[in-house]
Amino acid sequence: METGNFWLAFGLTVFAGLSTGIGSALAFFTKSTSTRFLSVSLGFSAGVMIYVSFVEILPKARDVMIPGLGEKTAAWYAVLAFFAGILIIAIIDRLIPSRENPHEVRRVEDISQNRSKDPRLVRMGLFTAIAIAIHNFPEGIATFIAGLSDSTIAIPIAVAIAIHNIPEGIAVSVPISYGTGSRRKGFYLSFLSGLAEPVGALLAYLILMPFLSDTLFGMIFAGVAGIMVFISIDELLPTAREYGLHHHAVFGFVGGMIVMALSLLLFI
Repeated sequence: METGNFWLAFGLTVFAGLSTGIGSALAFFTKSTSTRFLSVSLGFSAGVMIYVSFVEILPKARDVMIPGLGEKTAAWYAVLAFFAGILIIAIIDRLIPSRENPHEVRRVEDISQNRSKDPRLVRMGLFTAIAIAIHNFPEGIATFIAGLSDSTIAIPIAVAIAIHNIPEGIAVSVPISYGTGSRRKGFYLSFLSGLAEPVGALLAYLILMPFLSDTLFGMIFAGVAGIMVFISIDELLPTAREYGLHHHAVFGFVGGMIVMALSLLLFI
């Protein structure tokens, strides 16, 4: 692995993780939420993730394992790793209490609707920050592994995950802001929750890289595809529909697939 690949992968992971700060900034500086923008953007992210997972990542994961395992065994390993990725992120999602669901839709306007300090809201915000940090671990690994593999697919994935992190930043910032009466505290804690993505990437590098082979890389890559498909179906599309009209999410979704398809075709 080249040093340049490492720093590109890590830089993209930091960018994706700290984009929770965009949501934090929206809650800190604005008075209202652009729900149409968030709806289209989240749909766009889902389109990018699902398209690249099925068209590029899963086939590439299989292909990299073929020389060592043979075509049939490599295909089985890729499929099993894909569903293992779905299972892992589903278990993480299941372990987080629903009342602190980091993907519950929140709006900046909520801050002005309740200015009284409430420790329960602070607790909600802190638990949401922890929940988002836990969710961001596998997302950080996904961005990092994609960056190590191919910048052509890593950059759109990083942008998609970054967009997906914007409403998460709002979800942390809003309850803390009007629970403490301080938008600044909401901004800082929301921003820090995104650090879990580069931390997850570093842990993956330190633990897995010494043992990395074509087979292990292929399985991790297929698992990344599973993680991104689950995130898209379970988080992005439902949240996109809640923020806006049904068609906003659909148009964003189709647009994301088109952009991802064109970006892949341009680098053939």
